[in-house]
Amino acid sequence: MYFTFLAPRKYVQGRNVLREAGAHFSKVGKKPVVLWDARVKALVGERMLSSLKEAGLEPHEVEFRGDSTKAEAARVAQLARDHSADMVVGVGGGKTLDTAKAAAAQASVKMVSVPTLASTDSPTSSYTVWYDEKGACQGFESWGVNPDLVLVDSQVIAEAPVRAFVAGMGDALSTWVEAEVVHTTRGQNLAGGRATMVAMAIARLGYETLLQYGLEAKRAVEQKVVTHAVEKIIEANTLMSGLGFESCGVATAHMIANCLPGFPECRQLMHGEEVAFGVISQLCLDENMPTAEMHRIVDFLIALGLPVSFSELGLEGVARDRLKSIGEVCAGSGSLCHAHPFKVTPEKVVDAMIAADALGQERKRKCRAKAE
Repeated sequence: MYFTFLAPRKYVQGRNVLREAGAHFSKVGKKPVVLWDARVKALVGERMLSSLKEAGLEPHEVEFRGDSTKAEAARVAQLARDHSADMVVGVGGGKTLDTAKAAAAQASVKMVSVPTLASTDSPTSSYTVWYDEKGACQGFESWGVNPDLVLVDSQVIAEAPVRAFVAGMGDALSTWVEAEVVHTTRGQNLAGGRATMVAMAIARLGYETLLQYGLEAKRAVEQKVVTHAVEKIIEANTLMSGLGFESCGVATAHMIANCLPGFPECRQLMHGEEVAFGVISQLCLDENMPTAEMHRIVDFLIALGLPVSFSELGLEGVARDRLKSIGEVCAGSGSLCHAHPFKVTPEKVVDAMIAADALGQERKRKCRAKAE
């Protein structure tokens, strides 16, 4: 099996880089379709559009309708064709960016990713996660190419809700946890090859960066300021996690996370919050995870304020029978859970989730007692 590494063509991160968007976009194309919603436009539209105007670009704006459905991607792709666009620019959160990636691929034009949140690792990847009109995950699809440009304005990220920033750390924390499983079993990454040494080093660096700077960065973002810790965590959430998950592979944490939106009680959760609980579940499933490291990870998630129990997911008192649907998906054909070096069954997955809930509750009690 060959080794593969995937990455965007160019990544730019820094305070107020959106004011230079025109200079960056003009190196990608001349006729952008800009996909965003009204809230995002109100936040960043003035500074970005003025920069595009200075660069002589005339964007056609398209309002995002709220979910990365196949119908929404087809609509945006058709608008790109109608306006003879040469690139689709996604501005906003992960679902906006995922839709822009799909539309750009379908219209055979280039793609620019402008995240306004550091909440997922979508900005750098070649993947779209599909949802239906009810918000349930319908799987994911790669377009075979990564974005031509990823433009990350650190000031915009720092001014976004702290919850989104923290959710991004939940998503990013899974990168190394899942990558190590896939690497240990010589499994495939999302490009069908094996992880390179570079990819594994990036995944590990992201994990270490989160544990070292995560809490400090959260405090800074609570004040809406950009510090060195904030810059490091933005890079960990966005670039390191994006390169790591795609080039190393994913496992149970994301399988469980992608199943949770199927529960109505979980629809209010952000993706990284779902992944955080998925991480703990994977730790409880994994036969090789040292207990001390497991406790370190769970305590870090608790310190960040991420969900570590069923009650925090909105599933307090959930019956085992209701969890069976997740277990069956996770143990089904083609599941990412099969990256583990042991047979994954529905019963093992459900057991791991119940154990994760108990572990989360216990570690939270101990953290509270220690604080007192």
